[in-house]
Amino acid sequence: MLDENDHKKSIILTIKILFFMRKVNFFSFLLLLALGIATVVLNSCGKDKEDNTNFVTVNEGVVINGVKWATCNVAAPGTFTAKPEDAGMFYQWNRKKAWSATGDVTNWDSSTPTGDAWEKPNDPSPAGWRVPTLVEIQTLFDTDKVKNKWISQKNGIEFTDIITGNTLFLPAAGFRDDDGTLYYVGFLGDYWSSTAIEFGDWGAYDMYFDSDYADWDSVFSRNNGLSIRSVAE
Repeated sequence: MLDENDHKKSIILTIKILFFMRKVNFFSFLLLLALGIATVVLNSCGKDKEDNTNFVTVNEGVVINGVKWATCNVAAPGTFTAKPEDAGMFYQWNRKKAWSATGDVTNWDSSTPTGDAWEKPNDPSPAGWRVPTLVEIQTLFDTDKVKNKWISQKNGIEFTDIITGNTLFLPAAGFRDDDGTLYYVGFLGDYWSSTAIEFGDWGAYDMYFDSDYADWDSVFSRNNGLSIRSVAE
């Protein structure tokens, strides 16, 4: 039989054990919670990295006729849009400064950019990507290997690799004229190549499309603001 002191000691010991177990369970919970948060962070770092402006820096890309294209437009320098349907931002040829694809802009630079090709330090594409060459854009218009169609529901063009079935969507974001005026949003798409024209230093080649027509041989003044869809380096 336990005397009164032994009984009290037994009760105190039981309380201490229960308290210890609660502490262990509590810290175990905290440990599991911390591990769970760490897992979510690590998993998100392996996918698209999104910031407060809904831009991403990681893009798996898609191969169309042998060229790996980003699935989204370039947004702010070093980032892509979060979705293929998003316009992103406009760029003047061989310049890294981004211009909004909506509304009016101020302090537009009307001077003509120089250079024989789009230089790497001026490329706004995220790491591992670059502005496509004219030859790479031309691969999208090889009708034996690629077909395209206007997608009215999304206001843009979709290219499909005939052999693999891979698709690439580009929104008709419009463009900014050489004075910064915004034109034809939702009706027309203009995407820079890194290739300058052979005749003079005022222009560069771009890809053009609307609901009725698409081709690679458009030429724009270099101080116009166009979209960029990057290719893998």
